[in-house]
Amino acid sequence: MTLLLALGAGYLFWLRDSSLVAVDDVDVVGVTAGDRAQIVGQLTGAAEQMTTLHVDGDRIAAVAADFPTIESVSVDANFPHGMRIEVAERPPALLVRAGDREVPVADDGTVLTGVSVPGDADLPVVKTDELPTATRLDGEALQQALVAGATPEPLRPLVERLELSKDYGVEVVLRGDIPVRFGTGVRAAQKWAAAAAVLADPKLDYLSYLDVRVPERPAAGGAA
Repeated sequence: MTLLLALGAGYLFWLRDSSLVAVDDVDVVGVTAGDRAQIVGQLTGAAEQMTTLHVDGDRIAAVAADFPTIESVSVDANFPHGMRIEVAERPPALLVRAGDREVPVADDGTVLTGVSVPGDADLPVVKTDELPTATRLDGEALQQALVAGATPEPLRPLVERLELSKDYGVEVVLRGDIPVRFGTGVRAAQKWAAAAAVLADPKLDYLSYLDVRVPERPAAGGAA
């Protein structure tokens, strides 16, 4: 019995790295940002060095870490030859601009150096004196990024610029020179939801400012 168990274990150990279960059918899904061909190619290449019985998830995660638009990956082996790699992204959500130079940034403040953005992307812009050199924004730039990155898609065409106010923190100036006061980037999505609800009010015919620093109690100046 001991010999049979040893032989069985040895066979399984051999089989897990055998060409009989080599990965040769890789499906990479969820890639929409960055250089898609390069991302898919490198993840596929890493997967094809494995078998469906011996998946090195850390190796695939390490390859993914080379691409700033990838937040995480999950791997699912499909015996005998398949593997599905699902990518969770942090795509460009805004642009940080210094003079005539700019760099895309994700909505969590991750700087996406080297990532191209389509000209028609219509992303919010945060203006700074210098482009960031770190991999993630901090301080006031991060607060602006959190607000800009959370801008709902339907409202993005209304955004003219972002500003910092001593009294109101981050302000998003909408078309018509209407400032929306956010304070900080904390709970930015909830603050935008509050702003959207006010802006959608059919009874609203004039607005001088909108304060959503406390999203449960938005304040609208000049609202009729």
